[in-house]
Amino acid sequence: MKKIKSNNLGIDSGSPVLFSDFQDNGDMWSGTGPREHRQWVSFSESYASIPVVQIGLSMWDMDSNTNPRMDILVENVSLQGFDVVFKTWADTRIARVRADWISFGELKDDDEWELY
Repeated sequence: MKKIKSNNLGIDSGSPVLFSDFQDNGDMWSGTGPREHRQWVSFSESYASIPVVQIGLSMWDMDSNTNPRMDILVENVSLQGFDVVFKTWADTRIARVRADWISFGELKDDDEWELY
């Protein structure tokens, strides 16, 4: 369990389109085998400590003639942002993906001073 020591709780969220490979015949649409899309997401404000980030799919447009295979996760969480990683494999053809995320964490106290 992550305990936040402050009353300065920050909550941020977003809904980025990760890719739209159908339009330009990109790898998620035309490729086969293991494929990965990685995208950096910045928080609107830096956290004071590493936040908790939750992610999920909010739109998944895929070919109905192949099996739906996907894995979505968060990696490299920092004070400023994180990587969204979307993976698929085999013959799955994915046209577009959008992911919704939310982060929770401690913000810097406005009364804290940094002298150096």
